[in-house]
Amino acid sequence: MWMLMIALLLTVLKFLEVGPLTQWSWWWLLVPYGLTAAWWSYADFSGYTRRRVEDEEGARVKRRIQRQKDAMDSRKPR
Repeated sequence: MWMLMIALLLTVLKFLEVGPLTQWSWWWLLVPYGLTAAWWSYADFSGYTRRRVEDEEGARVKRRIQRQKDAMDSRKPR
């Protein structure tokens, strides 16, 4: 995601003609977009994205179970 943010920032700076970016060719600004697309393709193909989603889901389930256990413990008479 950070590569996409860099690409968008460079595009805006080039469009507004800020700094040394005015001398760059528009083709150089396509490189970060290409790298972003390549990374997303690799991440989807390799299963990296799916593993991240599954890890987040697992952590969410564990937190929910722990909250329920804590709520049950607080109801016990002492």
